[in-house]
Amino acid sequence: MHKRIAASGLCSRRAAEELIQQGRVQVNGEYVREMGVKVTPDDEVRVDGNPVGVTKTFTLIMNKPVGYVTTLFDPQGRQTVKKLLPKMDAMMKPVGRLDMDSEGLLIFTNDGQLAQRLTHPQFGIEKEYEVVVSGFPEEDALDKLRKGIWITEGGKTAPAKVEMTNPGRRASTTMVRITIHEGRKRQVRLMFEAIGHEVLTLKRVRIGPLVLKNLPPSACRLLGKKEVDKLKSMVGLLP
Repeated sequence: MHKRIAASGLCSRRAAEELIQQGRVQVNGEYVREMGVKVTPDDEVRVDGNPVGVTKTFTLIMNKPVGYVTTLFDPQGRQTVKKLLPKMDAMMKPVGRLDMDSEGLLIFTNDGQLAQRLTHPQFGIEKEYEVVVSGFPEEDALDKLRKGIWITEGGKTAPAKVEMTNPGRRASTTMVRITIHEGRKRQVRLMFEAIGHEVLTLKRVRIGPLVLKNLPPSACRLLGKKEVDKLKSMVGLLP
């Protein structure tokens, strides 16, 4: 019940618990003071006599193009991802971020609990990138990324999965696929910088089970129930 009250935007979960203990909450016309009471969308919940609605949650993905910052408001006046979001009856917030010079898959949701868990390092959600770097990284350099490497933001990284897409072909630039499960600021760029190769382009192509596929740049797609349930099950929100 306290989750239902908090999800309505009326107050936090802790404040909702206090409202219940104060005897200010009714379920189907009866005052309830006990904690842990479960309610369904069909149950009528009121606080101080005012109905508490059921907030519908949405989750969508976006193919963010280069040139947009991952925020809903930018004091510097730069273009934000908010401009690319469809008009919805919900405040859709980005889950994690991509810097302005990067592109690819972003998740947006108004489900605060899902957003918090998707970004928490405890759950280790994989994020896969296609990266074009300057020069030709040798295998011993890539092995450093696979084992974890010291970067300027936050110390040593966790081991990464790294695969060169054109092994054996020396060129002025190289495309590499890298998968990490952390979310430090500019982490992938700093990892390649640490082995002496500048990132020229960076595109996120996967987050957990979600793949960018053929979603055009700047476009968004609302996720279906099965996709959302798969995300929730990965972070312990479904049995």
